[in-house]
Amino acid sequence: MSAPTKDWNPYVAGATLGFVLFLAFALTGNGIGGSGIILKLSTVLSQWLNTEGMMQNAFWAGSVDTPLLSLLNHRLVWGGVGLFLGGLLAGLLRGDGFKMVVLRGPNISVGARITLALVGGTITGWAARVGRGCTSGQALSGGSLLSVGSWAFMLSVFAGAYALAYFLRRQWR
Repeated sequence: MSAPTKDWNPYVAGATLGFVLFLAFALTGNGIGGSGIILKLSTVLSQWLNTEGMMQNAFWAGSVDTPLLSLLNHRLVWGGVGLFLGGLLAGLLRGDGFKMVVLRGPNISVGARITLALVGGTITGWAARVGRGCTSGQALSGGSLLSVGSWAFMLSVFAGAYALAYFLRRQWR
């Protein structure tokens, strides 16, 4: 299936995203980002399952004190809920409803598209943990604060995506 054609105007979408970022800073004192919710949820799950070995690993060390019920008081949880509901609302406003589709080009199979998405998502998730922030947190929140590291990160992301696009573009034509 090819990409849908009922996209938002990019200027309206950008202004809306900027307004959401402004609201996030104004209401919570923090920007937006999504990778932290996975760490919080996986830490609480590990504590709930009582996996002591995992809790002594440096990867988990910064979040081991998050009790299960305190998740409801964490801004990342509500950000994740808002992300889900916002995506649902956007789909409903576009008229897409609840249908599940795999967007792909004509020269790539559904299985290959899902495989590429899983590999790319895994690499991105690992990089978000190593880089201490996801692309939305780095680009939007860090970039809006003029963080040099965030700008360097995003320039690298765009350069890498541009370089990789050369090798994958035939899949989308």
